[in-house]
Amino acid sequence: MPLYLKIARPIWLPVLAIALFASSCSSKYEGYSHKNGIYYKLITIGDTVNPPHPGDYVTTQLRYATDHDSTFFSGNRTFQLTAPEFKGSIDECFLMLSAGDSASFIIDAEKFFLKTLQCPMPSFLKRGDNIKIDIRMSDIRTEDQYRRDKEEFLKWIEDFGEYEKLVLRNFIEKQKIDVEPTESGMYFITLEPGNGKPVEYGDIVTVHYEGRFLNGRFFDSTVKRNQPFEFVYGTELQVIAGLEDAIGRMREGQRALVILPSYLAWGEKGSSTGIIPPFTTVIYEVELLKAVAHNTEEASIIDDDDTMSE
Repeated sequence: MPLYLKIARPIWLPVLAIALFASSCSSKYEGYSHKNGIYYKLITIGDTVNPPHPGDYVTTQLRYATDHDSTFFSGNRTFQLTAPEFKGSIDECFLMLSAGDSASFIIDAEKFFLKTLQCPMPSFLKRGDNIKIDIRMSDIRTEDQYRRDKEEFLKWIEDFGEYEKLVLRNFIEKQKIDVEPTESGMYFITLEPGNGKPVEYGDIVTVHYEGRFLNGRFFDSTVKRNQPFEFVYGTELQVIAGLEDAIGRMREGQRALVILPSYLAWGEKGSSTGIIPPFTTVIYEVELLKAVAHNTEEASIIDDDDTMSE
């Protein structure tokens, strides 16, 4: 049974499309309309007209970029929506999309990091900058539906995940890895100790990493691109769970090898690009280059005045 009643799109336009037609505001970004502090552009239309509500769980494909289109995050995320707390928040963007819709949004960077994520902005952004967020709404479930689906999945995965467990166990034995896994199931192996600052919640961390499969084939490398990855530690929607856990155990200058079962990496669906298949254990070699402490004074730059120029 479908999660939501199917409605033919020629009869009903999606919420975002209606907003596009209704908006008469001029936009400084070509092809984008503007309303409530958000620039937006519809890309594709799904088969239903059922936008989510606060409290629903959504599965999305996300891409964060500067307004000059330099990507600093891309990935799949499932999370529970919250009600918008201010005009121009990313929560409003999610609430405009039905399942199957995709759109591009441009919002205020400072509000996103300091008010939504409650952390300082990365060093490559400054006050007054905007960021572009591309969203594809893959799925929408109520809280009850999400709970039932999760229970059914956990029962199913007990059988389906056995093969992955066997492959991982054989790899650990063949490589003679003698460290015990963490409580989460991650294998964390220090290659070079670090003597710098330990990572703390809210730090802006800079890392180099190389990701590969158990057969040794690489699928990603910031080293080869010569482009370290920078993100705010401890905030949602930025890195996969296993890397978040691993980096939180490190100090500046430390280099580590981490082996992540699929439930700590790309899960039962694999990566949105198709590069990493479902139920695939991956290995990351991570080097923590820098961890900059959270400056609480910076977080006070924005006050409760939401009347920014629109």
